[in-house]
Amino acid sequence: MDSTRFILIQTSHPGNVGATARAMKVMGFAELVLVRPRFADVLSQEETVAMASGAADILARARIVETLEEALDGVSFACATAMTPRDFGPPTREPRGLFAELAASQHKLGLVFGSERYGMSNEDVYRCHAVLSIPTHPDYGSLNLAQAVQLLAYDWRQALGGFTVAARTVDPQLADARAVQGMLTHLQASLERIGFLDPAAPRKLMPRLNQLFNRAQLTQEEVHILRGIARQMVKASSGED
Repeated sequence: MDSTRFILIQTSHPGNVGATARAMKVMGFAELVLVRPRFADVLSQEETVAMASGAADILARARIVETLEEALDGVSFACATAMTPRDFGPPTREPRGLFAELAASQHKLGLVFGSERYGMSNEDVYRCHAVLSIPTHPDYGSLNLAQAVQLLAYDWRQALGGFTVAARTVDPQLADARAVQGMLTHLQASLERIGFLDPAAPRKLMPRLNQLFNRAQLTQEEVHILRGIARQMVKASSGED
């Protein structure tokens, strides 16, 4: 069973519902509950589905309820989201710090988001155990609803252990010393041909290039590329096509 529930209260814009579904799915969450959305058919509206962009399964499983009390049924720790801390009510916390504490618990977590225009009412905030305040620039802290969902979904997923980045496996076939030296000999001749390297006063250019290419750990393909460049240098200096 999903241990996390995303709750949107009185959402006005269908696009935000769809974008929320997408934000949830990319972070591996699936349970969405809407409290009194502006449009009763918001889950099936064209804009919602378009913004969900492949997360239609989240929308298909989403529920619409009349009260936050219903939405919190089964949730053992609820986090409100609010820009402005309340003088009274649950403590305001920075998300990562609180999530680090919650990750080791057995709580069913509810992340509660208010409407785009009004945020969360005091009454709704008081129903929660903590208020999450996303650290933003002090002069401008306004986040779009779906952006706030994405940020908190990411931080919560990271607290739970995150996902492994799928790295592309590469078998580069490193060039051996003989191939590198052959390339250097070819390059030296080309540099002399174009007048960049004076054989009478080499100034340790080739040993320095040798060290450079050793640090680079060239692949066979890269050696072929460099030899191709050397050949083209000779052709260009000779006026060949």
